[in-house]
Amino acid sequence: MSRTVQHDPRSGARSLARKLALQALYRLQINEGPWQDVLSEFQSAEDMSKADREYFETIIRAVAGEREALDASLGTWLDRKPAELDPVEHAVLLVGTWELRSRPDVPWRVVINEAVTLTRRFGATDGHKFVNAVLDRAARELRPNEH
Repeated sequence: MSRTVQHDPRSGARSLARKLALQALYRLQINEGPWQDVLSEFQSAEDMSKADREYFETIIRAVAGEREALDASLGTWLDRKPAELDPVEHAVLLVGTWELRSRPDVPWRVVINEAVTLTRRFGATDGHKFVNAVLDRAARELRPNEH
């Protein structure tokens, strides 16, 4: 019996939203300011027309509002303080941790895969291995019934 795999048409738009969120969160780490300003700045980003704008805004609002709690969680899975992380890896881990905690509709494997893909593209040479290991630990704790 053949099984048809359904492809979610939003997945590409969500991937773009995550990429833009990574860039926005990176910007906030390098040049602190109100997160609302970053939302405004990124409304005219080149890829925004193809991105899931609502998901992008949700990520930025949530990560900005829950930053201390997300960093506290991250601290339990890291070998260093979150403030000592590379800004790209930190931004990716914030998005991934938020998705694992708050978006049960996104499978944990998708969260990790998206984070690793972004880190390969924008992070340090072996940063994706670090991000993969941290989010795997996070998924085991935050989604024990799925992992």
